[in-house]
Amino acid sequence: MKHKTLFLVIIMAIVFSSCVPQKKMLFLKEPAMQTETLSQNYVNDRSVDYKLQPGDNLYIRAINVVDERSAVMFNGESGYRSNTLSNDASVYLSCYTIDENGCIEMPLVGQVEVKNLTVEDAKNKLQTAINQYINETMLIVKMANFNLTVTGEVNRPGMYKVYQSQINLFEALSMAGNVTTFAKNDEVKIIRQTDTGSEIVSVDLGQADILSSPYYYLKPNDVIYVEPLKIKQWGFSTFPYSTVISVVTLGITLFTLLKK
Repeated sequence: MKHKTLFLVIIMAIVFSSCVPQKKMLFLKEPAMQTETLSQNYVNDRSVDYKLQPGDNLYIRAINVVDERSAVMFNGESGYRSNTLSNDASVYLSCYTIDENGCIEMPLVGQVEVKNLTVEDAKNKLQTAINQYINETMLIVKMANFNLTVTGEVNRPGMYKVYQSQINLFEALSMAGNVTTFAKNDEVKIIRQTDTGSEIVSVDLGQADILSSPYYYLKPNDVIYVEPLKIKQWGFSTFPYSTVISVVTLGITLFTLLKK
């Protein structure tokens, strides 16, 4: 009888140790002293300080209420066809791509260096250049799109196009179908390009103070890598009741047969 009990205890211990604890799946946990607080504020600077780099696409549209024809030449393919950017190809054709020297080339104005400028600074520099040739022209300058790569323990890993000026970490993970049950939420890596190379930073999605992290808002071409838990190679995402019952039943049967 003692051997049977010990056998069952071992089987149950193995099964339970193979399950992913719920606390490893939770996001935005607050410290214990704040659990009774209904709301908590986390300050985060949302200013966009991304510096333009070669390969970035700029959407530039010139508007001239006096003479629209003079502004059309700056509007790329969109000035002659449609203002609707329906797919990646039309974005490419309708935008100005920053070359390897960090410049874009515009009609009349020629080459203008915009590398390492923010979008707002680039707009001001381009506006000054155009004002020398055409008066009463207003420029609209935006990042046409940028890439984010989400890989690892997510449901839909891949490269995603972002058509907005800002995106946060949770929004990026949502695009990738959210993290899987075996995601290591407390050590998500963000790989970011810098002037000197690549920077790797680990962030903890399980802690609420991620909302005030300087890495909460992502930058163009960031790579988000979600590591797997070590338990994945032999663990269960949900408790396998049927498996437990089958194993226990088989164990009891074998034990009974061997005893005879």
